[in-house]
Amino acid sequence: MKDSAVKIPAFQTMVSHPRDDYTLIDSGNGRKYERYGRYHFIRPEPQAMWEPASDIWQADAEFIPAADADGGGRWHYTGGILEGWPLHWNDVHFTAECTPFRHLGFFPDMDPVWRWMGNKVEAVHSPECMNLFGYTGVGSLALSSFGAKVVHVDASKKSVAKARENASLSNMTDRPIRWIIDDAAKFTAREVRRGRRYDGILLDPPKYGRGPDGEIWRLEEDLPELITNCRKLLDENSKFLFLTVYAVRMSAIAIGNLLQEAFADMGGTVEFGELAVQEEARGHLLPTAIFARWSR
Repeated sequence: MKDSAVKIPAFQTMVSHPRDDYTLIDSGNGRKYERYGRYHFIRPEPQAMWEPASDIWQADAEFIPAADADGGGRWHYTGGILEGWPLHWNDVHFTAECTPFRHLGFFPDMDPVWRWMGNKVEAVHSPECMNLFGYTGVGSLALSSFGAKVVHVDASKKSVAKARENASLSNMTDRPIRWIIDDAAKFTAREVRRGRRYDGILLDPPKYGRGPDGEIWRLEEDLPELITNCRKLLDENSKFLFLTVYAVRMSAIAIGNLLQEAFADMGGTVEFGELAVQEEARGHLLPTAIFARWSR
């Protein structure tokens, strides 16, 4: 291996600790007990294989998974349907809500990721970043709060509309954020042809998805080309690329190797590992996703 090539260090764990906007209170027996702001929830969690610390979980809503393997299900509310409620992460304000996919409008385990990105761009004058598969925009607004110009890309009109609403709640409507409704892979390829460059790229691709014009996204098939194109949008002055992968049978080592190959000519460091949330009851770490990141 050449001296200028990236080198993969030991496995890393990025931990989200209990805080005001989110706390993992307890977990066990295939479920987790969480607080999102002022409300409490119970959701399925197959990796919580241990016994819970308490058998008394009083929740405002519980997600009941479907009997089949399609990943569906429904919310059961104990005191009436929850229509949405305000939360915040630092200066970023947004609306949380119960979605049909068991999520609640943002991913609280991204807290250490957003802080890490902020550290990478804080010394850059007017940094430019891209958030692919940007969902409800909390990550894009976090980048904006660190002074970055942001290109937010998501194929869902509903998600981009929610992201714009969250920008308004955060008093960030005047920030330099481009809200793009597009297929992430196609948009990235066009950015390469336009000769664009970025200081940082955040991407959180789903296992399977559809673009606005019916494009099909399959993670295992399409991720390598997307990473290749993302690499072309970064140069010797760029600071990071951060990739998270949820709910797939894939190893952190595999995506670490993918980044190692893509960034072999860039120097810097490739790291890989797991995102985890620290439980309040006993301090257990509940794994939530795998990640790989390149940085300089």
